[in-house]
Amino acid sequence: MGKLQNKVAVITGGASGIGAATARLFVEEGAKVVLVDLNEDKGKAFEAELKALHHEALFVKANITSEEEVANIFKQATEAFGKVDVVFSNAGIGRVHSSHDLEYSEWRNTVNVDLDGVFLVAREAIREMLKAGGGTIVNTASMYGWVGSPGSAAYNAAKGGVINLTRSLALEYAEQNVRINALCPGFIDTPIIPEESKQALAAATPMKRLGQADEMAKAVLFMASDDSSFMTGNTLTVDGGYTAQ
Repeated sequence: MGKLQNKVAVITGGASGIGAATARLFVEEGAKVVLVDLNEDKGKAFEAELKALHHEALFVKANITSEEEVANIFKQATEAFGKVDVVFSNAGIGRVHSSHDLEYSEWRNTVNVDLDGVFLVAREAIREMLKAGGGTIVNTASMYGWVGSPGSAAYNAAKGGVINLTRSLALEYAEQNVRINALCPGFIDTPIIPEESKQALAAATPMKRLGQADEMAKAVLFMASDDSSFMTGNTLTVDGGYTAQ
């Protein structure tokens, strides 16, 4: 019996990186997964891959900054599988840019995806979970929600917001059996990190390597499953020691 047996999990940013690694682990633990991503080609290919392995999966193309598209994620999830038990709110963007040259439109776009989108997904998830009597949400924040980084003001501000949004929502819905926690990854070896940057980022990490997507997935599974049944409003920082410096 898997840790998520017969659970239905929605994963945003689910077509690659940490999201895809988490989807693979979730289905191995018995979950049905709803993969949400803007990349339709990758999303459909991943859905087909999981189905070929006899797992239950559904791909939904959606922009998490759109209220209508976020609502449609949960409409399709419940139509296909009847409920939503787990949400991994993982979609996000980030870029390095000197703050004095940062266009306000770039600031707004980053905060819109990395913070506003997390709120919109959480709001719809909570609505479904209240109907069902509970559930779990894991939000992807970042170690940069705790510490500063030159050239990443918008990203850092948004991820700091995700941490406190997680706390606030967790307190609001604790009595309704909706647990909400956050993952704070460090430098993870995913396609989002350019090859030319990997050596320097590994050197900046006390463990002298990049984290792996499947390591993040295991942390998400812990927070999404009953292994963390007395945990809410918390953050799990998995960064190879970076924020301990």
